[in-house]
Amino acid sequence: MKISAQDEYGLRILLRIARADSEEGLSIPQLSDLEGMSGSYVAKLARTLRMAGFIQSTRGQKGGYVLSRPADEIRVNEVLSALGGALFDDGFCEGHSGAFRICTNSVDCSVRSLWRVVQRAVDQVLNQVTLADLQGSEGLSNLALQRVVDHLNRVAEMEA
Repeated sequence: MKISAQDEYGLRILLRIARADSEEGLSIPQLSDLEGMSGSYVAKLARTLRMAGFIQSTRGQKGGYVLSRPADEIRVNEVLSALGGALFDDGFCEGHSGAFRICTNSVDCSVRSLWRVVQRAVDQVLNQVTLADLQGSEGLSNLALQRVVDHLNRVAEMEA
């Protein structure tokens, strides 16, 4: 499995905006400089994030992008879904049918079962993580993420 560049950079831009102290937000040139990305790529990602409702633009000479809602209300799973989609969805098999129009395993596929379980596990984790959990240092983020793992382990124990 690979996380796409769009997923990584889009999440980094959103975090940079979340960490900004300014009420005016951060402009595309500022984001470009801070993250080491081209202005056109930042603009593309900012457009995607804006269209998905995570950020909004502020007008004026010092205008830029700000979060459209608090960081603790933005779940990482929603961000990644808007940027690049899920690792696995029901349409996946249609795009990987080999030389045939329909996959030879479309009726009985153990691999599809694996990808569904993996997607469910990823969703469970990413639905618990918010931008606020990632806003601090790596050490603080590790603590927040460990709380998520502990919570999911408790839930799993109760269900068992």
